[in-house]
Amino acid sequence: MKMKSVHLSPPQLLVAIFGVCIVAGAVLLKLPFSTTHSIKWIDAMFMATSAMTVTGLAVMDPGTEFTVFGQLVLMCLIQLGGLGIMSFAVLIFILLGKKIGFKQRLVIQQSLNQTNIGGVIRLVKHLFIFSFVIEGMAMVLLAFRWVPEYGWGKGLYYSLFHSVSAFNNAGLALWSDSLTQYVGDPLVNLTISFLFIIGGIGFTVLVDVWQKRSYKKLSLHSKMMLIGTVVMNAVSMIFIFFLEYANPKTLGALNWSDKLWAAYFQAVTTRTAGFNTIDIGSMDESTIFLMLLLMFVGAGSASTGGGIKLTTFIIILLAVVAFLRGREDLTILRRRIDVSFVFRALAISTMGVLFVFSAIFVLNISESERMPFLPLVFEVISAFGTVGLSMGVTADLSDFGRFIIIFIMFLGKIGPLTLAFSLAKPQRSAIRYPSEDILTG
Repeated sequence: MKMKSVHLSPPQLLVAIFGVCIVAGAVLLKLPFSTTHSIKWIDAMFMATSAMTVTGLAVMDPGTEFTVFGQLVLMCLIQLGGLGIMSFAVLIFILLGKKIGFKQRLVIQQSLNQTNIGGVIRLVKHLFIFSFVIEGMAMVLLAFRWVPEYGWGKGLYYSLFHSVSAFNNAGLALWSDSLTQYVGDPLVNLTISFLFIIGGIGFTVLVDVWQKRSYKKLSLHSKMMLIGTVVMNAVSMIFIFFLEYANPKTLGALNWSDKLWAAYFQAVTTRTAGFNTIDIGSMDESTIFLMLLLMFVGAGSASTGGGIKLTTFIIILLAVVAFLRGREDLTILRRRIDVSFVFRALAISTMGVLFVFSAIFVLNISESERMPFLPLVFEVISAFGTVGLSMGVTADLSDFGRFIIIFIMFLGKIGPLTLAFSLAKPQRSAIRYPSEDILTG
């Protein structure tokens, strides 16, 4: 009997490949020589998903409960998830001299969140060059700090692992307290934050900056990302500094310079990085609320980060301002933004809110006896934004709770629209019905 071939759309293929890689990673992590003790399948799946989606939430301590082999599996999953599965597929095709077809280019376009198919292969080539060069340079810088402390072998290994984890916005560290012991260390703070800021800006912006090398010549997307990143990080740092200044469990116990370093690091790490240099669970509730917003917004499109994306957030704000001013056109930096992008931004944001609220509702039913409401909300939004920050409750989740967080991490990485398009193919109708007014507001 002839087998019927299965034709998958680019979003469906992307979701399927991502799922297969997560399962394969879970199998490798479940091997006896990957961990220092036997672990459950749900824990292996959770850690594989966290690494593949470059989230960083952990139900196990990577530094003590995984062997070097298990840690290397995590690092490979982080690199694969951060740079994109299809990007590695393109690299293999190029090395083998194979031709990349139109359908493969569509999948690459979907995985890198590009608006058109032109130039995606060139973007992938630049992506690998940028990524490996930046990770290599960061590894050398971090080695100056960790080789004298741990020796050549362990020092270089730690430098490599955290360079890959930081650039891909994963946030997994080999210390159980993340980077809290380096709260005032300028080299560690600047190197790690530089990595995840660069990774979170987006490869499209990096390539644009490299090729144009002039702010005036940059695309509107690049300008919005650069300005938005600077403004968001600066405002967040100021708020966190003053909100936590007198908190004895966070900034209050630090000297003046360490306070500045800690406020800076926590402000930028919420943009899907996941590392922390102070105890997140001890922060004031007002600070936690600010971090929830920052995590939900996330990083940039075509980046290693998650969230609804900064440009999506900016477009929604601009649409509100345009409506309040009675303007029909949405403009920024002397450029008009097409209404289709407003619809897309609203769709992404609305679906993100619906998924997050649904997950919080379900987890509040199943986990209410295990943890308070605020840490639960923080956990869900951290998973959706693929941030990886936690108020210290990840390991306390039930198996069902872990499964829900796994789904939210997966959703946050591939994006709500990609998942929706993979489940239901959008249909365009030629019929146009008469309009009628409705009351709103």
